[in-house]
Amino acid sequence: MGNNFFCNFNCIFLDLNKIHIGNNIFIGPRISIYTALHPIDKEVRKMGLEYALPVLIEDDVWIGGDVVITPGVTIGKGSIISSGSIVTMNISKSVLMFGNPCGIHRSTTDRDK
Repeated sequence: MGNNFFCNFNCIFLDLNKIHIGNNIFIGPRISIYTALHPIDKEVRKMGLEYALPVLIEDDVWIGGDVVITPGVTIGKGSIISSGSIVTMNISKSVLMFGNPCGIHRSTTDRDK
């Protein structure tokens, strides 16, 4: 964790892998940062397996309230994530991001084993 880290209340940091937080970070209330994942294939998932990917928040980032950051994401230096957003992909530096990308991506198949 870097210098000048400001975090509001009711935040969840599920850190089965590293969560790197840079300098001059502002985090709003009720944000969630997750590193944990479970297998896509249901038979493999039934075995109780899990794994984790790191999250990197670079310097000078502001994350609004009720944001969810999913495993393996990097948020670039100087970016702002607006309240209520769900971050599922890397964010480049110095951008304003917002929204919820939830939707059907693909069906599960045998290749997920």
